[in-house]
Amino acid sequence: MTEQYCWSLKMHQIESCNCSHGCGCQFGGFPSSEDGGCEAILGLSVIEGHYKDIDLAGTKMVFVATWPKALHEGNGKGALFIDKSASQDQVTALATIMSGQAGGMPLEAVAATFVEFDGPNLVDIDMDPQDHNSTVRISGILSAGHTPHINPVTGLENRVHITYPEGGFMWNDGFIGKTTELTVDYKHLKFNYSDTFAAKAIVDWPNA
Repeated sequence: MTEQYCWSLKMHQIESCNCSHGCGCQFGGFPSSEDGGCEAILGLSVIEGHYKDIDLAGTKMVFVATWPKALHEGNGKGALFIDKSASQDQVTALATIMSGQAGGMPLEAVAATFVEFDGPNLVDIDMDPQDHNSTVRISGILSAGHTPHINPVTGLENRVHITYPEGGFMWNDGFIGKTTELTVDYKHLKFNYSDTFAAKAIVDWPNA
């Protein structure tokens, strides 16, 4: 049972997964990958936020996950990385929120889908949250990069923008592109893709 605490996180979210460009998980509930599974990296940079009276602005995290089928079907494996610049109180607060232990959506629902989870791991995170050309890197562990789609006729960038008028599960308004790289090599999490689904959004998750 979760213990409800007052928290909120407004963040840059750099989302990269192994789905094709119209991510089945986001728009239809099921992955569009060839094997029917979901593998993803989320880079999260906190713009403003708190857990109880702990200020979380300026902290950075990377969330890595893999599910053998759709996310809601469970049996997921994941890991949480937090930048070393965070204080111990901030690390504890972020880990509590991200693990779903503090309640609130979407994290409480996502946390329930895991059978294995590793972390929090304190590392140096290199993150650049641009609308169309975001990057996330942890040296020796993972790397993700975004770029716009290219119109094959004109050769110009197609800067795609998607909104959920009634609100989405993770985000409401996102810039859509494709991955230049999407790779993880960490314990039980290993995958390597490119030219797959990429989205950059501002997420606003309150549990007040």
